[in-house]
Amino acid sequence: MTENTTHFGFETVREDEKAGRVQGVFSSVASKYDIMNDVMSVGIHRIWKEAMMDWLAPRAGQKLLDVAGGTGDISFKFLGRAGSGHATVCDITESMLVAGKTRAEAATMSDSLDWVVGDAMALPFADNTFDVYTISFGIRNVTRPQDALNEAFRVLRPGGRLMVLEFSHLPSPMMQTAYDAYSFNVIPRMGQLIANDRDSYQYLVESIRKFPDQETFLEMVKTAGFENAKYRNLSLGIAALHSGWKL
Repeated sequence: MTENTTHFGFETVREDEKAGRVQGVFSSVASKYDIMNDVMSVGIHRIWKEAMMDWLAPRAGQKLLDVAGGTGDISFKFLGRAGSGHATVCDITESMLVAGKTRAEAATMSDSLDWVVGDAMALPFADNTFDVYTISFGIRNVTRPQDALNEAFRVLRPGGRLMVLEFSHLPSPMMQTAYDAYSFNVIPRMGQLIANDRDSYQYLVESIRKFPDQETFLEMVKTAGFENAKYRNLSLGIAALHSGWKL
C-alpha cells in the first residue's frame, strides 16, 4: 500500500476517494443508522455509550464537540448528563445531521445544539475551543485517523478531554473467529433486509477488521499529544474506549 492509498474495507483505494465513498455509505444508511447500530452490536452499543458517559462524567457548562456525531446520540446523552452546556455535532455527511435534527431530543435541546458539516481531518473550528471531544464509531471511517486525532488535540482547550468509542479486537483468536463469523455472515444480510443495502454493511464489517488494535490505537492517541492516555475494553474487546487529556 503506497502512501497515497488507504483501506475502504478490504479494498485498497486512493486516499482522495475514501471520504466520498464513506459519505456514500452513510448517505445510504442515514435513515436506518440507529437500527444499524443495534444490528452491528446486537443492541449492546446502548450500554457501551452509557459506559462512555460514566467515564467521561460530563459537567455543567462544558462545550462538547462530537465528531462523526451523525444523528446526535452522544450529544443528547452528554447534555442530559451535564444538565447544562453546549454540544456541536460535526459530521461529513449532511444527511446524517438532517436525520439527527428530526429526533425528539433535538427539539428539546435545540438551544444547546449546533449541527455542522465538517471533515474530522480539517475541522472548521478555532484552536482551544472545546472542553470535550468525542468520536463514536466514526474514526475507523476517517481516511487518516492520526490526522483526526491531531485535529482533536488542536481544537481542545488545555485541560480538555478526548474520548473515542470504536469497535476493536477480542483478545482470544477463538473468540475473534466466532465474532467474525457473526459479523461477515449475519450483518450484511441484516443490512439487506433492514436497509436494502448489503454493500454498505459489508464495508462497515470490513472496516472494523482493518482498524488498529487497542494498544496500537493508544499509541496513536499519545502521538497526537494526549497525556494520561488509557483504554478500557467493552464486552471483552468487541469495542473499546480510549481516553486522553490535553494538558
